[in-house]
Formats: sequence, C-alpha cells, structure tokens
Amino acid sequence: MASSALDTVPADEARARLVDQLIADQWITSPAVRAAFRRVPRHLFATDGFSIDAAYANDVIITSRGPDGRATSSISAPWLQAYMLGQARLRPGARVLEVGSGGYNAALIADVVGPGGTVVTVDIDAAVIDRARTGLGRAGHRHVTVVHGDGEYGHPPGAPYDAIIATAETPDLPPAWLDQLAPAGVLIVPLRLRGMTRCLTLHRHQDHLLATAALQCGFVPMQGDGRNPTRRLALRGDDIVVSLDETTTEVSRDALAAALRSPRMQAWSPATIAMREGSSFESLHLWLASQPRPFGTLAVDRERAAGLVDPQDKFACPTLLTADSFAYLAMRKIDDATWQFGAHGFGPDADTLTADMLDLITVWEHHHRHGPGPTITVHPTGTHPPTPNGPQLLVTRRHAATAVTWHAPEQPR
Repeated sequence: MASSALDTVPADEARARLVDQLIADQWITSPAVRAAFRRVPRHLFATDGFSIDAAYANDVIITSRGPDGRATSSISAPWLQAYMLGQARLRPGARVLEVGSGGYNAALIADVVGPGGTVVTVDIDAAVIDRARTGLGRAGHRHVTVVHGDGEYGHPPGAPYDAIIATAETPDLPPAWLDQLAPAGVLIVPLRLRGMTRCLTLHRHQDHLLATAALQCGFVPMQGDGRNPTRRLALRGDDIVVSLDETTTEVSRDALAAALRSPRMQAWSPATIAMREGSSFESLHLWLASQPRPFGTLAVDRERAAGLVDPQDKFACPTLLTADSFAYLAMRKIDDATWQFGAHGFGPDADTLTADMLDLITVWEHHHRHGPGPTITVHPTGTHPPTPNGPQLLVTRRHAATAVTWHAPEQPR
C-alpha cells in the first residue's frame, strides 16, 4: 500500500504509536505479542485506499463487502487481535490454525510461534486468500500455509493444533475443530448466543469445553456450511432491523413495522451507571438474552432513525418481543457522569414488555451485576449439560449446545 499525502507520520512511527496505545490500555500483556505487533507491518495487509494513519488506527479495516453492503471480510481491530493472541498463550514451536483469513493476524501468530512453529490460515473467499498470500509475502511470512476452503472443516493435514483461533462469528462449534485440537489445546472462538457474540477462550474439561474467559466482540459471520441462520426483519429498510436467531419465533415483520407507528413508551429503572473509563455492563446483555422468552437484537442507523428509536446499542441491542410488539434496552443521561437504564417499547404490548425489561434489569442489578458473571460451557452432540443450580440459557445447535449458567444471587454492594 502506497503512502498517502494525507498521512501524518511514517509507517514505523504509526506502528510504534499503536503498540504503545495497546500496551497502555493493557491489551498487550506479553513480551512475545508486543514484539510481534512491533515487527509486523499492518499496512501491507490493508486494501488500496487506506492511508498509513487508517491502517494503524486501533479499529477494524473492512476489506470486502457483500451485495447488501455488509462486511464479509475484515482485518480485526488490533485491540481484539492482541486480546485473542494473549488468550492463546502461544509458545515458540506451536501449531496454530486460524479460521478466517486476512493475512495480518496470521503474520502476528507466525511471529509469536517462530520459525519452528506451524501456522495454517484458511478462508472460503478466494479474493481474501489472494490478498492474504500477497500481504504475507510482502511481510516476509511465506512459510504460513494459506488454504482456500471452508473453515468449518479446518485443515486436517496440519493437525493436531495447539490453538485454533476463529476470526469469524459462528453459531456452532464444528466437530472438525474439536477433532483437530490437541488434547491440551485452546480454542478461541467468537460464539453467537441469541445475537450476543462473545469471544470465548475454551479448554477441554471432562466431556465438554469450559470458557475460562469471555469478551463481548463483533466479527463478520461465518460463510459456507457454518453460516448463521439468522432472520433479519427490516422494519424500515436498513434503518431499523430486528434479528432473530431462533427461526421458529413467531413474530410478524409487518406487525412490528406497524408498531413503529404507535407512540413510543418509555420506562426507567433505578439502575444507573457511571460512564467512566472501565465501566462495563456487558453481562446485562447476556442476562437479558438468557430469558426463556422471544428475544432478538435491534440494529439501527442512528442518524436516519433519530427521533424514532434510540437503543442503548446501535449494533445488537437486546430486544424483548411478542408477535406484534417489541421493547429494547435504552439509556438516558442523568448528569455529566451518570446514565440510567430503561426500556422503550412499541406496539399493543409495549407496556407489558417495558415493565418486563425493567424487572429483568432490577434482578440483574441486585443479584448478578457485581458477581463473576455466568459460567459458559459448550457440550458437543452426545453430551449433556449438568442440571443448573441457577438460571440457564441453553442454545442448541446442530453440533453442540452452549450453556450459559448464572450462579446463586450475589448480594448488592
């Protein structure tokens, strides 16, 4: 990628600045990962049109889009790549499979495992594979094995792998990944749970997998045989879209679209949050998704939908549903430092749904907000989750069932 007249600093300086930021924000915590980020030139993997400044921004780089304009391939944000590499705890000589290629992350992995290691990166998109090969060649990592194929099936010739790192969102865990994972290996995967995507660090535990870490994240979805069967209900074009992972949920797109013409009901809970650095409430999203009731996520274009809908999250906001009504998680500013949780509802059942949302927020506030969060386990077909001692979300797919188990209530601080 050629330098742009708009670049403010040379590539080496921009890369050093990015690494310093990742260290300061504690996304990079290991010397090996730090060294890899300092050495691997990210700008060599960006598509034409990206400046040096953009290539070294701590943000995602979209490298291709589908006919609908949604991203189909990207270079993940550096903070997320650093997190995943740190979770993998790679050692020199390790064997690693990356599912979902872009080239840059494979180069980082190759730098960490060194010349004695094995790195295989696989992608279903031929154009993505071509870009990955070109970027890896330019960056001097020609020993990375680049495979054009469906990541659902991994790459058996390189197995067993000490780590499998998926860089595409998946609703399921393919058997091939478990078959190709070494007994003590680690699986890093962005798993979709009723619209909530969590980057899970999974290890074998008895007859299932146990997540030792979970981080809220966003990735482009898997393609091929592992694609997500999500239903998208466009209520007002792409301005307002409700997505449902359960294809059997009985809701009417026309009825939900008509609900937008009714007055918006607003209700507010006593729960607040101080929006200072480090504040987090991602467990609230997962808690709302864990309820045994119709549930979806709301995505909006804030500018075009301004004045009509205002969800807390513009990409995947938790939403309670009936056949003709919906209510989503909302927030409003109380003062310069404090925001309040609440709900906005539309349709004939808006009053009930907003009240339900407030009740769920209150339970989370009093019993789960200050706890360790749920235990997440993945149980391959043929095994069964144990009987929970608390509320549990069980997402069953073709190959595996994921259990999100909430523990005994925590007392409020």
